[in-house]
Amino acid sequence: MRHQSGHPAGVTVTDDATVIARSRDDPEHFAVLFERHAPVLKRYVILRLGEDAADDIVAETFIAAFRQRATYDLTRENARPWLYGIATNCIGRHRRREITLYKALSRKGVDPVDEPFTDQVHERVAAHRLRDRLLRALAGLPAGHRDALLLVTWGELSYEHAAQSLGVPVGTVRSRVNRARQKLRRKLGDIDPTL
Repeated sequence: MRHQSGHPAGVTVTDDATVIARSRDDPEHFAVLFERHAPVLKRYVILRLGEDAADDIVAETFIAAFRQRATYDLTRENARPWLYGIATNCIGRHRRREITLYKALSRKGVDPVDEPFTDQVHERVAAHRLRDRLLRALAGLPAGHRDALLLVTWGELSYEHAAQSLGVPVGTVRSRVNRARQKLRRKLGDIDPTL
């Protein structure tokens, strides 16, 4: 049974670790994580793979997270890095499709997260000029560098959370992001690729 808030009956909205702990005994509690994190996770996946794959990847991510909830580190109140790590692994299984999409987008000039009516038309026109070159450059990055960069920029994770997502030390994420940015700047003529 659900309350008007959309949460299962008896679920108090609290930190992610508490939600996961409660979901171990009552699986309905896990729905709170989906409601809380699915929209931003879907946007990240759309940017990585395109809209066609987003729903499937988000579903795969939450199915895997649900299955792994018993092993979740309850000292981590925020499950977002964990979910991004699972999503990144799912994306990794679709890596060939991702690279193909980047190359196709650079040829066709199609925006994967198109918002047809926006107040930022001028910014989009300027960004459109760089997007094709950026997509080609992203496709040419090593997978680990691309994952780290996109988790920090498109996923808006901190270096620490990106490290948790990828299961690597923070220094490795910093190094990968730095190297990816340097390579992209060289390919884009010293333009900051994260703008």
